[in-house]
Amino acid sequence: MTSYTSEQIATIADKIKSVKFGMFTTSDDTRTLTSRPLTQQQVDEQGQIWFFVTDEAAYTRDLLNNPQVNVSFAEPSDSLYVSVCGRAELLKDRAKAEELWNPIVKAWFPGGLDDPHLSLIKVTIQSAEYWDSEASKMRQFFEMAKAAITGDTPKDLGEHGRINL
Repeated sequence: MTSYTSEQIATIADKIKSVKFGMFTTSDDTRTLTSRPLTQQQVDEQGQIWFFVTDEAAYTRDLLNNPQVNVSFAEPSDSLYVSVCGRAELLKDRAKAEELWNPIVKAWFPGGLDDPHLSLIKVTIQSAEYWDSEASKMRQFFEMAKAAITGDTPKDLGEHGRINL
């Protein structure tokens, strides 16, 4: 792994570290897309996002035939939006579950780490795109209003980037 790739992973990890919920989108055998909120537990140094899930959820079966997923993260109050494309795997990994375990997860898995349906989804990031505006809301509004009047595209609204791993 090159340092450039490590920097790219660190950029995405930094963007989504405070956005706990991602909309996790899967595709079933009829290619119907469905999304549900999942709590991201970690973005590791290898560019993998980890989620706790139950293996009884219908969408976990979709991953067997259609492992390509999208996870979108948004923090509108900070004008931050991140879209991650990747390959998902459903795992039973006791050591990783122990590493990521926290008291809030127990609300979903009363049996704790011994719950027979406790599983993890590991999403290996393949690409990501983000929009991150450091400009104040007033500055954003001003730039959009100016663009509407002049017919130009808004400028200085923030950072936009695409990462391919």
